[in-house]
Amino acid sequence: MQLRAPVVSTVDARRIRAAAACCAAALALALSACGGHSPSLTQAPQSDSPAPAPAPVWDRAAEAAKAANSTPAAEMRAIAPHAAQAMSPPYHLRPPPAADRERYGQIEENGVKLVAQAPVSTFSIDVDTGSYSNMRRLLNAGRLPPADAVRVEELLNYFPYDYAQPADGRPFAVHTALAPAPWHPSNVLLRIGIKGKDIASGALPPANLVFLVDVSGSMDSPDKLPLLKSSLKLLVNKLRAQDRITLVTYAGGTRVALPPTPGSDKAAISAAIDQLVAGGSTAGASGIALAYQAAQQSFIADGINRVLLATDGDFNVGVTDFRQLKGMVEEKRKSGVSLSTLGFGTGNYNEQLMEQLADAGDGAYSYIDNLMEGNKVLASEISSTLATIARDVKIQVEFNPATVKEYRLIGYENRMLAREDFNNDKVDAGDIGAGHTVTALYELTLAGQPGLVDPLRYQPATPAPARDGELAHVKLRYKLPAASTSQLMDVTVARQAIRTLAQGDDDFRFAAAVAGFGQALRGGKHTGSWGYAEAHALAQAARGPDRFGYRGEFLKLVDLAQSLATSKPADAGGAVPERAAR
Repeated sequence: MQLRAPVVSTVDARRIRAAAACCAAALALALSACGGHSPSLTQAPQSDSPAPAPAPVWDRAAEAAKAANSTPAAEMRAIAPHAAQAMSPPYHLRPPPAADRERYGQIEENGVKLVAQAPVSTFSIDVDTGSYSNMRRLLNAGRLPPADAVRVEELLNYFPYDYAQPADGRPFAVHTALAPAPWHPSNVLLRIGIKGKDIASGALPPANLVFLVDVSGSMDSPDKLPLLKSSLKLLVNKLRAQDRITLVTYAGGTRVALPPTPGSDKAAISAAIDQLVAGGSTAGASGIALAYQAAQQSFIADGINRVLLATDGDFNVGVTDFRQLKGMVEEKRKSGVSLSTLGFGTGNYNEQLMEQLADAGDGAYSYIDNLMEGNKVLASEISSTLATIARDVKIQVEFNPATVKEYRLIGYENRMLAREDFNNDKVDAGDIGAGHTVTALYELTLAGQPGLVDPLRYQPATPAPARDGELAHVKLRYKLPAASTSQLMDVTVARQAIRTLAQGDDDFRFAAAVAGFGQALRGGKHTGSWGYAEAHALAQAARGPDRFGYRGEFLKLVDLAQSLATSKPADAGGAVPERAAR
């Protein structure tokens, strides 16, 4: 059978051509909206060779004119303007936010100890405050801090307390107090408070200071290098003629941006700071080595010799290993030059490195999140920031098993020492600056009260010693700044010193509120149902004179934490259990 092509009538052909014209118009409209070109407007490429003879074609212009007058084409022309208006412009997706690369050291929270099994607790003092201001930065940004970003002892020691100064010629005084724990009223809080001798800034020894400034590309942010420069200028205004300032910078390389300059030449120092510009990689280890070399060249015997490292801690060139960097600073401190760290920035902030370098360098760690904090650290508290009055300060507490059943040290997890380290003068510990206050809190379960640890079935009961009126014996060791041998001081804690919480002074109750708040931020493992609302109420009642407004700001931060915990009880960025939001 022979197949024949179907016969297409004139009417059908006209309809097919009209439909084709409509499709072409629609395609042209779509291409125009997307930024392309209509096929009818595309020009053929030019050529110098003669054109071939045209193939026989039908009259396209005539056919197009007929199609244009058809009903479908007329409808397309009518809706085309409206279709063009309805089509959205090309949508450009925002780039994803930069990955959060902030680094914090892991904290294994101190547990409950049985006095019968471990009657002695030993730790180094700590005067760092960086955890508090970093926590404040995170809360003000609408984030609950990760648990490992909260070191309760640094929250406690951020605030000045009105402890009495030493009256016996020693560099600091020790005070103890007792009152019920707010979260466990049957337990008792033991507060150990240290007050360093005040020294007026004008009476400080001459200072040899090296500003070690990170000017790498990662510092190119308003909360980094610009804030750093403004903060350093606050310190420059406090300098005296007998002080010497050297400015060392590091990025991909290192250089001395300002040779040793008298503190009286404030214009030259400020001009050198103003010229700092961010760019390049971060060779932090090389910068540290050059800063110590500069400090040695300008060393002042019996003076203050200190490197102030200002950075976000994002080292990425040269030595970047945490342990190697810490070991380098531990070795350099033997030269008599100490190192303090000033942390800046967000996103890539290496908090673990900043805190540990300061500890290894016999200095203090501070985090500068705004210019007010820069003023606090580098101007208002310049004496305690720069001048050391006691080195390697250790605390050892022996609890009486006849009166104390259990104890728990709140905070100081990365400051714990072995029992034998207390009498070993080769073991490093924290330093106290002029006017510093240091606070430590123990939670005690007294004998006869229900504890958290069950007694052992087969261990015989320990006979009670004779001193049943004492709760604990507190001993401290310290070295004078130029000494290599430590001195001992001690105080006995009597049971009869226990007062009600309402009878405690404002400082005691406020410190208890701060400690409870810090524990709640970490998850409230030991505070039961006591949470942010209770911390706020206790702190509000103990606010006191609040000369600098720090306590009032704390109350606002507690409110922020409570709001964030209520709205995001399961936030992966460090949210606490819902119970802490009460």
